[in-house]
Amino acid sequence: MSFSVTILGSSSAKPTVGRHPSGQALNLHEQYFLIDAGEGVQQQLFRYGINPLKLRAVFLSHLHGDHCFGIFPLLSTLNLYGRKTPLQIFAPAPFGAMLEHHCRYFDPDLGYEVQWVEVETTAHRLLFENRTLEVWSIPLRHRVPTAGFLFREKEPARNVEKFKIEKYGLSIAQITAAKRGEDILLESGELIKNEELTYIPYRARSYAYLSDTNFSAKAARLCQGVDLMYHEATYAAAEQRSARDRGHSTTLDAAKAARQAEAGKLLIGHFSSRYKELLPLVAECKTLFENTEIAEEGKIFTIPENRIRR
Repeated sequence: MSFSVTILGSSSAKPTVGRHPSGQALNLHEQYFLIDAGEGVQQQLFRYGINPLKLRAVFLSHLHGDHCFGIFPLLSTLNLYGRKTPLQIFAPAPFGAMLEHHCRYFDPDLGYEVQWVEVETTAHRLLFENRTLEVWSIPLRHRVPTAGFLFREKEPARNVEKFKIEKYGLSIAQITAAKRGEDILLESGELIKNEELTYIPYRARSYAYLSDTNFSAKAARLCQGVDLMYHEATYAAAEQRSARDRGHSTTLDAAKAARQAEAGKLLIGHFSSRYKELLPLVAECKTLFENTEIAEEGKIFTIPENRIRR
């Protein structure tokens, strides 16, 4: 089952020739979710082969332009493409007022419903849930109300050992019950515990998106054990004061967060336009957290299935 993130933009407030403002597309089991929507995000979706009509929901971390200017053209384009299904947008207030003005002046006759869900940026809350996924808010420390997002795959359904089916002569109804986690009572009167019959095929996976923020030990703690963490690294380590004053992080802040969270891998992005070469920023991160990569635009980062051995 797929679990991957496509990087659509990795620049901070000032876009550069080679870097667009923030945007990512998460694919979980062929369900697509947009995370932040900087200017030009719809072109980036097209460029990297993601059909925007497939978007299930949008998550906006905060309402600075480099994270949300692209959402309104995208809404118009979805209408032109004939979208009919509702689109949920999770964002802090006052996004509702911004959306109302856009629809009044530019899209008064949208052919689909846009459902704004307010994100309370000071709370760790379950925002979205379906059969395969949970999305939690992560309070962040920025100059305006800001939240990160933790995407957690739900534990997959249990499988029944094939040789146990033959051993106990299980019926289809009993196999179905075992997959639901039930113990099985045989005709002989013997009760077979579920753990004797079933196993979890793979470990549930997770992805954390933390941008924009000063270093936050609380955010790292809420992401404990995450497989893949994206953390802004707007500045090099030498610019700690600028980062603190502007509500951002340095490379070492990002690496510290990943280390405290015991993350599997760290992606850094939201780079200041002053940096033409990004490899030195990665090198700084690696002094604290070795498994660090650049959130390079167009690159797909896949979290592989971690099969549980029997």
